[in-house]
Amino acid sequence: MATPWDARTYDRTSEPQQAWATEVLARLHGIAPDASVLDVGCGTGRVTEALLALVPRGRVLAIDASPAMVELARARLGERARVWCGDALELELEQPVDAIVSTAALHWVGDHERLWSRLARALRPGGVLEVQCGGEGNIERVRAVIDAVAREAFPELAGWSPWVFAGTHETSSRLRRAGFVETRCWLQPRPTCPQDVDAFVRTSVLAAHLDRLAPERREPFAAAVLARVRTPLDYVRLNVSAVRAGA
Repeated sequence: MATPWDARTYDRTSEPQQAWATEVLARLHGIAPDASVLDVGCGTGRVTEALLALVPRGRVLAIDASPAMVELARARLGERARVWCGDALELELEQPVDAIVSTAALHWVGDHERLWSRLARALRPGGVLEVQCGGEGNIERVRAVIDAVAREAFPELAGWSPWVFAGTHETSSRLRRAGFVETRCWLQPRPTCPQDVDAFVRTSVLAAHLDRLAPERREPFAAAVLARVRTPLDYVRLNVSAVRAGA
């Protein structure tokens, strides 16, 4: 089941994610203005909107697993892009696209082996993949706080994580098995100081944890975590650039 996001708070507090996305979009330099592009994990549509400017004569598609995120994305983008709610692991397109972009999203997908295969099938031969998501070591200190709070008072969360923070070697192997070539994977530390730490941690970090708790236990858990979290938050981004084989 998809994480029930507070989409409006995410939209307001996602300055770090938008900054990371700008770097990913810069890697699409030279893309044809009439290209077709898919944004996987589009959130509230801010990155999708930037993609529209890169392909003014092209076609932009966007998918997200959260109905609340998709509602805001549709309101932002109108008829300029096709936006739908769906699971990336079930991705099926009528026609393959020229490029796939994903920012700050794929670490929420549990099966990366299947994920990369699905993305490969959605790309035309020679199509490009540009991705950034949480990678090995991401928010390690924050996760240690979450684990400690869970052990002390929230046993229903003990040993549980909603994320896959993959490393470069395993990701490169998965990409090759999925049919990608010219693969490049690298980790990038991105220490982060959100403007509104409380709202950011609750929304961008703890959304799935809070959903697993009974309503009356959510605020005590969030407060206990926030009391121990210190900035900068120790973000580490996994970057992926690859080409679909067969061109």
